[in-house]
This record gives sequence, structure tokens and C-alpha cells, in this order.
Amino acid sequence: MFRFAQSEYLLLLLIIPLLIIIYALWAIHKRKLLARIGNANLISQLMPDVSSKRGWLKIAFICLTIFCIVIALARPQTGSKVKKEETGRGSEVMLLLDVSNSMLAQDFTPNRLERAKLAISQLVDRLKNDRIGLVVFAGDAFVQLPITSDYVSAKIFLKSINTGIVPTQGTNMAKAINLALGSFTEGSKKSRAIIIISDGEDHEEGALMAAEEAASRGVRIHTIGIGSVKGAPIMMPDKNYLKDKDENMVITRLNEEILKSIAQTTNGIYHAATNADLGLTKIIENIHNMEKQELTKINYDEYSEWFMYFIVLAMAFLIGEMLILERKNKWTNSIDIFRRKK
Repeated sequence: MFRFAQSEYLLLLLIIPLLIIIYALWAIHKRKLLARIGNANLISQLMPDVSSKRGWLKIAFICLTIFCIVIALARPQTGSKVKKEETGRGSEVMLLLDVSNSMLAQDFTPNRLERAKLAISQLVDRLKNDRIGLVVFAGDAFVQLPITSDYVSAKIFLKSINTGIVPTQGTNMAKAINLALGSFTEGSKKSRAIIIISDGEDHEEGALMAAEEAASRGVRIHTIGIGSVKGAPIMMPDKNYLKDKDENMVITRLNEEILKSIAQTTNGIYHAATNADLGLTKIIENIHNMEKQELTKINYDEYSEWFMYFIVLAMAFLIGEMLILERKNKWTNSIDIFRRKK
């Protein structure tokens, strides 16, 4: 299999025809200027060492140099993409993580969001044949990690999550659920589950309708309520507490009602998290007890890089261009490739 790793650089190849056009126009302009001076044959006899053909040869070498440099920048690669395929029985799990500002409340240590991230990281360590995906949501929702069995990448993506990753504030669980439903592997129908980790402060309508759609597709939604019913202030990244427009401190409280309703609609589990136990263990056991489906695991070979060969060619053509003189000389007259046979 052949590919260019950075194919956008191939657009630079447009420089080559542009350079040829510019040189051709310059050559035409040069001939016109010489024609004004005198007869072309006479001028040729007066300047026997000048060779226009060598100029075109130099341009050809320059174009070849540019071509090789551009191909090197585009990084040509060869290799067999699929190394092997292994089948196993497992589940597909989409994790929906609330990243709204209310998740910065410190009624969990160090705060709700960091505690949730730690629990998810521990969960990933326990997965085997399952696939996992990650959706982050606040006032909007985004797929942070497409469904995958690459657990190392999952933990790397997890570390980068913060409340600033979704610019629109609020809590739109309906959009997150619908996005997760569309993120499962096409054709998978069994053992699919969604886990929502949130404080339940849903500022948008439609979460129950989205849960009903999930139930109709055979997808269970498990919910974890993180936060306290008593509530806590929100410590922002600048170390100041979040206040409303009247300068009153904002208190965020766990809303269990919406989270319980979503779980019940899909025959899922609701768990009220604590600092000691977020509840993921119980939920994962429930998912593992579901009917498993055959999952295909694909391992990939690394591609072989070929850019270095084009760099060597570029250097060779550049040196060749430097060695070609537009003026004839005694050293090159004997190897004039443009000389006609008499």
C-alpha cells in the first residue's frame, strides 16, 4: 500500500509549471531584445560560447530538484496497513462526561471533574476485549475519542479534558446522548451501553426523549450522579468562585431526578457517587453480563518512510544544475548532448 502522509504539500508542485512559464517568457523576451540589436545568426557568431539550450537544461534540473523536495515533504510511505485481525467477544461502551463549570465544585476531591477522570482511568485499566468511546458535553457535545480498543490513547485523551474544552456552557445531555448513539460501530446491535457521569444540572430539554430513542435501539444508559445534594460553590480556574449577575455566589447541587429517569427509561443503573466509590465497577459488571457481540480487532503496521531517498535525489539534481554552465567551455564541448550529427 502506498500513501502520502502529508499530501497537502503536493500543492507545491504547481511551482514547477509556473517556473517553466516564467523562464519561457524570459527567454522569448531575451530573444526579442537580441533581435533589436542585430541579425540573430550574426549575434550567434559573435557569441559562440552562449548556449540557450543549456539554460533549459538548468531549468529542467531545478524543476526536478523542486519535485523531489516536494515529494519528500509529502512523506511517501509504503507498507501493509493491516497486520492481522483477531476476533473476540466484548461490548461497546460510550462514556459521556459532563465538563460544564459546575463540575469544578470541590465537594469531591480535588473536584468533581478530576475525580470522574480518575475513575474512568481506573475503569480503562480493567477493560479487555471491549471498545470504549468518549463524549464530552456542556452546552454542546463533542466526540473526544471515537469508539476504539486502543486503551492507551483513551487515557491520553482523558488527561487533556478540562472545562474549557467545550466553549458553550450549560448542560445538554440530550445532545450528548444522541451523539453517542451515532458513534457506535455501524452494524453493532448487541451489548452497547452508554455511561453518563454528571451532576445532573440539565439546562436543556429533551434528555428523556433521547433516552427513549436509546431504549428503542437496545442501548442501555447507566448514569452516575457526582456531587452533593447540599451543593457546593464553583471554584473557577482563576481561583475565584463563580458568581451570578447579581454578584451572588453560585451553588451547584446534584440533580438526581433527571439521572434516575434516564437510567430507568433504558433499564439501566443509577448510582450516586461518593469520594470512595464512583460506581463504575457495578455498572461495568452489568455491561459484562449483557449478551456479547463479536468484535474485530485490527492491528496496524508502521509504514516505511521513503522521503530520505527523494532528499538524496534532490541534492543530486541540485549539484547537477550547479555544474551545468550556460556558457560553453573546453571541458564541456566534448560532451555537448545537444550537438547535432553532421
